[in-house]
Amino acid sequence: MKENSLIRDLTKHDDEELLLRPQFLNQYIGQKDIKEMLDIYIKAALKRNEALDHILLYGAPGLGKTTLASIIANELDVDIKITSGPAIEKTGDIAAILSTLKEGDVLFIDEIHRLPRFVEEVLYAAMEDYVLDIVINKDGDGRSIRLDLPPFTLVGATTRFGDLSHPLRERFGAVFRLNYYNHHELETIVRRTSKVYETKIEEDAVLELAKRSRGTPRIANRLFRRIRDFAEIMNDAVIDYKITKLALSKIGIDNRGLDQLDYLYLRGIVEKYNGGPVGILSIASTIGEEATTIEEVLEPYLLQEGYIKRTSRGRYATKRAFDALGIKYYEGLLDEWRQMILTLIYRKT
Repeated sequence: MKENSLIRDLTKHDDEELLLRPQFLNQYIGQKDIKEMLDIYIKAALKRNEALDHILLYGAPGLGKTTLASIIANELDVDIKITSGPAIEKTGDIAAILSTLKEGDVLFIDEIHRLPRFVEEVLYAAMEDYVLDIVINKDGDGRSIRLDLPPFTLVGATTRFGDLSHPLRERFGAVFRLNYYNHHELETIVRRTSKVYETKIEEDAVLELAKRSRGTPRIANRLFRRIRDFAEIMNDAVIDYKITKLALSKIGIDNRGLDQLDYLYLRGIVEKYNGGPVGILSIASTIGEEATTIEEVLEPYLLQEGYIKRTSRGRYATKRAFDALGIKYYEGLLDEWRQMILTLIYRKT
């Protein structure tokens, strides 16, 4: 049977990604507490022969939400259907997807915070009672039809937990926040990636790559592929420290893990707004980026590493941001005029 068009089919790129992604919990690196809890919940559901309760995963992009959803399905030995919030535009879309599910299946909805509210309302009954309420309008006369659904598990993923409506959040039985990975975990991921690609990588190159990967496995794997290209052409396919530093420098990743967009953002706050405070829309307009890109991609890591602060008044650049830009930093309101002068001088040089 042809799969519903709203459910994403695997491509050649997906096949490559699947090689990098662990298939079971014991292969998954990092997120120790989440793995322990999922292991208990999955084993309990299997023991009772019930569908696993609905699960919400949230955190910055690239931390493994999609991978965990696939692992959950593998551990339960069921099929997984993958879609995203922006792909579901009307109630008929979600109804078509739900109607394809078999008992125990996992439905993964990425960017679930972008579901229209009227689609959420259809999900409420589906999640709680495993029923689908469909309203049919015929000749101006509306009537409702209720269809039974097999018990299933909805796994939702979001980078914007606060944008989820309260009723939808309350219908998830387990909510997990994925954290950034430490250097040791990223080193393990890089070593595993090198084995998958059958590429030799020296230990000091592993350490350097992990340090510059922003605590994110997706970035570590992406950078590994680009460094592998340099090594293939310039070093007989061996990734060493020298090739790693050269490749990362050419890509525009510095030894702090910051890229050109990070510096554009930090310079925007420091040079245009004297270190802040500045609102998200103002900084987005200044650097020519979407506000959602700034909030979801740039700011989580910069906040985590202490380059910026977010307050009710707006964004501030911290001393660490000034240091990264090579600008003298002064604390206190009485030093604001000196900060402004130094920023102007820096901008002219």
